[in-house]
Amino acid sequence: MDFTTLVEQRRSVRAYAETPVPRAAIEQCLQAARLAPSACNAQPWHYVVVSDTARRTELARLTVPPVGAMNRFAVQAPLIVAVIAERPNISSQIGAALKNKPFYLIDIGISAEHFCLQAAELGLGTCMIGWFDEKRTRALLEVPKSRRPVLLITVGYPESGSPAQADHSPQGGKRRKALEAVASTERWGQPWRRSD
Repeated sequence: MDFTTLVEQRRSVRAYAETPVPRAAIEQCLQAARLAPSACNAQPWHYVVVSDTARRTELARLTVPPVGAMNRFAVQAPLIVAVIAERPNISSQIGAALKNKPFYLIDIGISAEHFCLQAAELGLGTCMIGWFDEKRTRALLEVPKSRRPVLLITVGYPESGSPAQADHSPQGGKRRKALEAVASTERWGQPWRRSD
């Protein structure tokens, strides 16, 4: 599909079918993530694909807070991918310190979205999860203390009838602010002028 259609259809999926995800499809997503740009080419990411039922179920449980129903859908996903922050190279570290910006997190966000866009192009659904028990995730996945799990991504085919499966309208029925509310011309607050 063309890129505009892809970004219109990519959404956070919170209902998954039991259909297994082919290894080749996940490999395509990992390749897309690997090719993402990063500050000073640091590539500060490592992806851990979790498909073992017991480990995946435990990881899904680590996304649910003690109170509330947030992320309870994660247990349905046939795969959960953990994104681990690797040490950035020295150039990226110096730049981040000088500019007081966590370049490695920006880089990981770009890489993760590459992963999710490739998944969407293959008909897979994903949802990025930032709320999880980091300490217990590190232990479960045997992540070295020098590394940090910063993001989880649920992956699977959307359940039949879920919004991601059913809605192919322009912009996929997404609720988003108007372009004029998120973009300016020349300076902040100068309304965006649409092309005609």
